[in-house]
Amino acid sequence: MKTMRLLRWSALILVVVLFAGMGLAWAPDRSVDNLKERWAPAPSQFIPLQGMQVHLRDEGPRNDPEPIVLIHGTSASLHTWDGWTAALKGQRRVIRMDLPGFGLTGPAPDGDYRMTRYADFIAALLDQLGVRRAVLAGNSLGGGVAWRTAVQHPERVSRLVLVDATGYPLQSTSVPLGFRLAQIEWLKPVMSRLLPRRMIESSVRNVYADPGKVTPELVDRYYELTLRAGNRESLTQRMKLRETDAQSAGLIATIGQPTLILWGTQDRLIPEPSGQRFHQDIPGSQYVVLDGLGHVPQEEDPQRSVAEVLKFLAAKR
Repeated sequence: MKTMRLLRWSALILVVVLFAGMGLAWAPDRSVDNLKERWAPAPSQFIPLQGMQVHLRDEGPRNDPEPIVLIHGTSASLHTWDGWTAALKGQRRVIRMDLPGFGLTGPAPDGDYRMTRYADFIAALLDQLGVRRAVLAGNSLGGGVAWRTAVQHPERVSRLVLVDATGYPLQSTSVPLGFRLAQIEWLKPVMSRLLPRRMIESSVRNVYADPGKVTPELVDRYYELTLRAGNRESLTQRMKLRETDAQSAGLIATIGQPTLILWGTQDRLIPEPSGQRFHQDIPGSQYVVLDGLGHVPQEEDPQRSVAEVLKFLAAKR
C-alpha cells in the first residue's frame, strides 16, 4: 500500500510538471451564462429536455419532411457543423445540438452516457421538435450515436451518414493528450481545476491532418466549452464506457437504412480500416475516402466533405 501510494504521488508530480511545461493554468468551471454570449448567438436556442436545457440550432425550411440531424463527437459541440449547415440549410432543415455532457448543454442529470441513453435522447429530441423521421449524420462519437439510434429506433431514421464513426474496438495510432488524461480516474481533482489551453490546442491539432488549419478561435471554442460547469466530469465518465461501446459492434450488421460512410485517410484516432469494416458490415452502404483529411473532415474541409453528402441525399433510394 505504501509503495502504491508513493507511485501515485510520483505520477501526480510528473503530471503537474507536464502541465507546468505546457503553461500551467488555473481554470475553474464557467457557468453557461458566462459562455452564452460568445458561443450561443442567434439562431441558438435552449429547449428543456430530460432535465436539461439543450443547446440547439434549428435552421432551414420547416416543410422539410425528413430534416437532417447533425451529431458531434467527443468534447466537440454543434459548432463543428457550421460549414455543413451553411451548405445544406438553403434546401434542407438542419438540426444540430450539443449532446448531454458536452458543449453548452452540459452534464446529464443522471450521469448516464451510455450509447443506448444517447440514442433515446435523439429520439426524444425528435419528439420534442415534432420530427417523425430524419436523416442522421454523426462524427466520431456522434456517428456511433447515429447508428445506434438507427438500430434502436429504426422507424425514426431514413438515412445515415457516418463520418469517422465509433463502433468497433479502437486501434488508434495517436490519441489526443486530453483524452488520455481524462481516462485516469485519480487525476480528476487536478483536471477539474487546471486546464492548460496549450493542451487543448495539442489535442485539436492531433485530430487534424493539417494542423495549420487549427485557428486560435477554434482552440478557444474547444477550450472554453470544456470549461462549461460539469463537462470535465462528464468526459471522465464518458471515457470509461468506450470499451463497453465496442461490445455492441455486432449490431452494425443489422442496420437497414441507406448509409453513406465518409472517412479521412489521415485519421489516427479511428484509422481508416474501421471505415472499411463499416462498409463491409452495412449492406448496400456507400464508402467514400477523403484523402488528406483527418478525424473531423466536416471541420477540416467542410466543402469537400459535404459535397459527398449532397450527392448521397440527391440519389434515388
